[in-house]
Amino acid sequence: MPADDSDIHCRLDELLEARGMTLTELSRVVGVSLVNLSVLKNDRARAIRFSTLTAICDALDCQVGDLLVTVPRAGA
Repeated sequence: MPADDSDIHCRLDELLEARGMTLTELSRVVGVSLVNLSVLKNDRARAIRFSTLTAICDALDCQVGDLLVTVPRAGA
């Protein structure tokens, strides 16, 4: 669990851009709905299955730490 003064940020936008892939393409590749990926991308996800996380990382050729990072909480 992150410290009280930090949040988890999903770097999906940056990774997609670096790989020249769209969210729609990623949705097709990993078998996760566009809506669910959008929730993750916009930092509104409350949970993610390990299988989904693994599929996203496989599709983007990245590690979990490349996708999810901790950032200071606003106002902290």
